[in-house]
Amino acid sequence: MGQEKESTLFLRKATGLVRSWSVFDAFIYAFFSINLITLGLYIFSQMYYLDGGILPALIISAVFIIFEVIVYAALIAVMPRAGGDYVWQSRILGGGIGFVLAVTGWWFILWLWVPLYADMLRQLFFTPLLGILGAQEAALWFSQTPLGLFVTAVIMCALVAFYIAIGMKWYSRIQKYCFWIGIVALLIVFAFLLFGNQASFQSGLEEQATAIFGADANVYDATVTAGQEAGAVSPLWGGTLGAIFLAIPYLVFFNLWPNWGATLYGEVRGATDFKRNFWGMGWALIITTVLGAIFFLLINKTITWDWYMNANGAWWNYAWGYTEQTPPLPIWPYPALLAVFMTPSRIIQFIIVLAMSAWWFGWSGTVFLSSTRVIFAAAFDRLLPEKVAEVEPRTRTPIWALLMMVIPSLLVSALFAWNIFDFQTLTLCSTLVIAVTYLGSTIAAILLPFIKRDLYEASPIAKYKILGIPLITVAGVIFGGFLIFLLYQWIIDPNGLYGIGISNTSSVIYMLAMYALALIIYVGFKWWRKREGIDINKIYEEIPVE
Repeated sequence: MGQEKESTLFLRKATGLVRSWSVFDAFIYAFFSINLITLGLYIFSQMYYLDGGILPALIISAVFIIFEVIVYAALIAVMPRAGGDYVWQSRILGGGIGFVLAVTGWWFILWLWVPLYADMLRQLFFTPLLGILGAQEAALWFSQTPLGLFVTAVIMCALVAFYIAIGMKWYSRIQKYCFWIGIVALLIVFAFLLFGNQASFQSGLEEQATAIFGADANVYDATVTAGQEAGAVSPLWGGTLGAIFLAIPYLVFFNLWPNWGATLYGEVRGATDFKRNFWGMGWALIITTVLGAIFFLLINKTITWDWYMNANGAWWNYAWGYTEQTPPLPIWPYPALLAVFMTPSRIIQFIIVLAMSAWWFGWSGTVFLSSTRVIFAAAFDRLLPEKVAEVEPRTRTPIWALLMMVIPSLLVSALFAWNIFDFQTLTLCSTLVIAVTYLGSTIAAILLPFIKRDLYEASPIAKYKILGIPLITVAGVIFGGFLIFLLYQWIIDPNGLYGIGISNTSSVIYMLAMYALALIIYVGFKWWRKREGIDINKIYEEIPVE
């Protein structure tokens, strides 16, 4: 009878996914998910107009995010299933809440992430490498034009779809190679900055930026002037405590994601071990924070923080359309490229920048991989067409779920590239919507010991308490408070710093439309399954099969 009930409720008796990843694979995935070189440098550069010190904002945010790691490590240990947030929320808070929050935060909003990933690819890879190879015109085309961004997005979608489609085992190998190559390359960049000085950087910049990218003479001083005109003020250390906390809602675009692999733990061995889950994600956060602090200090030593932020201000003032005047340094100020300007060797420049691109390639799959498991899990619960839950027999990959990520992403990338409906103002929406999903899981974690007592008591986390209160609840309250602070700043935006709240009509419409679409799909499929004689509510009373 049990087997008959199982096969009636769920699409089939087993997901078809396999636990092919080790905890170390999960660590690398978490490490790349809070990617210092891609997400970090990208968002730090956009923070040029904020008054709070970026280094203390980095450290303080990491302290709060440790509690996120506790929450997610615990939820994984209780229910280590493909789909992560969707599974936990739907089983603890209810199917409608779980579906709408998870589908919006892990599926629809990731379409917006694709052009952001593509923007980083062109600035970290195509532009510097083409410039070093002498293809100046092509480099600037990729860097400065909407079509260059869209073409990069198309290339990216094809590449990423391919190495996700070949399966988790192959993806784990790719990210391992990229991890070690990226670490070695970063240490070499650190060495350039450590043993270089301001004078060698300035002379290297004047020579190399002119020769490679056609910058005008005196690019160093001209960049300072352009940055000051753009309003670049962001300090490394300074600012009041209030100003530092107001920098955090921007900075977490980078480091809010050590839990990004939570949707994949149905394919990770030993996922019921809370401590292993915690340290897999925790070490990713700690190591990245330390590397970020070192990078900041080395930039300050050799490039100088003030010049770096002026260069960022000059670039984004142009990229965002506040001025039509091309900045003196006509490319995004990529610190790794700036560091290798201190050598005249094109070969060394090329090798190091190419090796540093491993940070992007090792990370790039995160834009689709985690999301496919949420889509798959929803389909397995019969809330999407059965086809979406099909798994390719050889690679164990949900191909149709992958296509449901790739195809809409190209449309959103076009809207972003040509800034249709002000799509380029929506960058931080990519973080806001996922933070709402995280808040749903955090509330589920807080309530788990009380509304799912039997499940909690039978889990490996039941023994972890603080003053008699479940650790998962304590951590949830702290992290939930942090998320509420972030959401208030983004949505209300009382200081006018983030541009995605109630004052941005495009942002409000886009986000509400996504939530409405998710609700329509949920209600529609629930009605359809009822006509077929399937009670969706009963599905949500059961933990998904493995």
